[in-house]
Amino acid sequence: MGEQASNALKGKRVVVTRAAEQSEQLVKELKDRGAVPVLLPMVAFAPPDDSAPLDQAIRQLSAYDWVFVTSQNALRALRERCGLLKFNLPETFSGVKIAAVGPATSEAVENAGLRVAYVASKHTGVALAGELANEVRGKRVLLPRSDRANPELVEELKRLGADVTEVCAYKTIPPEKRDMDAAAKTAEGADAVLFFSPSAVHHLQELLGNEKFLKLSRRSVFAAIGPVTEEALRRASVERVLVARDTSVTAVVEALGDYFVQEGAGLSAGVKPR
Repeated sequence: MGEQASNALKGKRVVVTRAAEQSEQLVKELKDRGAVPVLLPMVAFAPPDDSAPLDQAIRQLSAYDWVFVTSQNALRALRERCGLLKFNLPETFSGVKIAAVGPATSEAVENAGLRVAYVASKHTGVALAGELANEVRGKRVLLPRSDRANPELVEELKRLGADVTEVCAYKTIPPEKRDMDAAAKTAEGADAVLFFSPSAVHHLQELLGNEKFLKLSRRSVFAAIGPVTEEALRRASVERVLVARDTSVTAVVEALGDYFVQEGAGLSAGVKPR
């Protein structure tokens, strides 16, 4: 990031709707750039109602050819279940190839001591499947995901001839009930609001109400981290969306800096109008 873009973030109030436990690195980077990050988690996570299918998949991991890790939450769930089962994580995954949906997820997987065999060039699950079409045909693929995950990835893998086992690794749930006025006040005056998942978009829209949500989107730039989240904002009738080039913290902060440098001088790079 250039000096001008870095300085452009100074004093900017940036609302982060991601779960607090996932936002530490992003919050630090924003603070380092002089921004004022405000945590307003719009998603929370819980174990599945029944962990038996996930436990069985972990115990039988050697039977799979690929594990598709489509989020850091899925990785965290796998780590937690391995810990509870008293399985060594690197040893358990040593005989299976891991595919990651993007660089942020790949980095998290590597940091957990696992080797990533493939990272999608376009950061969606469907794109990941398409890019590995020749590799997954006739192979067994394990897909640990949220209970609210889009079914398109499973459908695409099956279309490509993969033998897919989808298991619920965690549940995505709304945050604890908040007073609507307090939530609106938290977001009030924000220069930017960052969304990392469709669930965060939907939950903030429900919390504020559609009118206040759209009013906020016109006053503050809404940033989508990934094409799936961008599509959720489009479907919510948000007219101006800032899109980071990838899902990494660096890319998110760079996109914000570039936007504020060019604010008032026409559309900045990454901002897509309807």
